[in-house]
Amino acid sequence: MSLLRELFGPSKAEIWQTLSEKIAADFKDGGWFGTDKVVAKHRQWTITLDTYKEGKRHYTRLRAPYINRDGFRFRLYRSNFFNDMGKKMGLEGDVEIGIPDFDYDFIIQGNDHYKLWKLFANERVRYLIEGQPAINLQIVPANHWFWDDDYPENVDMIEFKVQGTITDMRQLEKLFNLFAELLDHLCTIGAAYEDDPTLKNYYL
Repeated sequence: MSLLRELFGPSKAEIWQTLSEKIAADFKDGGWFGTDKVVAKHRQWTITLDTYKEGKRHYTRLRAPYINRDGFRFRLYRSNFFNDMGKKMGLEGDVEIGIPDFDYDFIIQGNDHYKLWKLFANERVRYLIEGQPAINLQIVPANHWFWDDDYPENVDMIEFKVQGTITDMRQLEKLFNLFAELLDHLCTIGAAYEDDPTLKNYYL
């Protein structure tokens, strides 16, 4: 065992590689100058875990592109003192889904209140969201990053991102489970297609 590993424990790459084996995903080693990735399949969808830098800050990110059936979009993040003040002053335009603890802990915004309620009425979705100490979860256009491929307009993606590098194995497993559950439930509420083989041409 190397001195660095003995002092600091396994590296991010080692943890992500172990995660890949555990969830039957592919680990892509970015080498010295690239970005490590974990790429998992769930039914016809691909879920990608990686990191990126924005200014001086590093972020952990998960993405899963899918064909958006009806243009449904949302954003969810944890509530804090500052956005709590915004809520009280009517500045956020957030949606409450009628589950008091969840409404208290999270800010939810979206373009279809009924579909938001149907999505977050799913107990497992809420459980997996609540298991994340920090979360910024949203549906955005699949090509909203300028370096992404040129996706058709009806391809959106679920995106999770938080500052820092996540190396907690259980947290990462829950994130992949959350994405799988969200993709399945988007089909249930009519916001995604259960079987869309054309999407295979547009994966990240």
